[in-house]
Amino acid sequence: MTTTSTSPARTSRRTPPAVTVSSWAVPVMVIGQFALVAAVPVVIALVGALRQDGDRAVRRAAALLTVTYAIPLVIWLTRSDGAPSLSKDMHPAFAGLIVAASAALILTIHLARRRRLPAR
Repeated sequence: MTTTSTSPARTSRRTPPAVTVSSWAVPVMVIGQFALVAAVPVVIALVGALRQDGDRAVRRAAALLTVTYAIPLVIWLTRSDGAPSLSKDMHPAFAGLIVAASAALILTIHLARRRRLPAR
């Protein structure tokens, strides 16, 4: 009697590389004082996670990153006496929250990738 080993079929799609790269780029840009430019990788991470990733946890982590980035952005845009740049106007606590939310997205992507790998 012979037995054949079959690997389990993938149940969900992979996280796009653009989401992973964007989740690493956001904290680098925020810490490097390019907070307004960091809107581009935040949007890429959110759209990529919502459109192409089947993992609900990755979607939630991308949404968390977007919300934590949007709060200081909206505050900066609505203030009449704000600084000339978002980086100078953002409170350091918001920068820390954005970096933490990005770290949560990176960790979630890593854990989702490990869940999708077949058991050996």
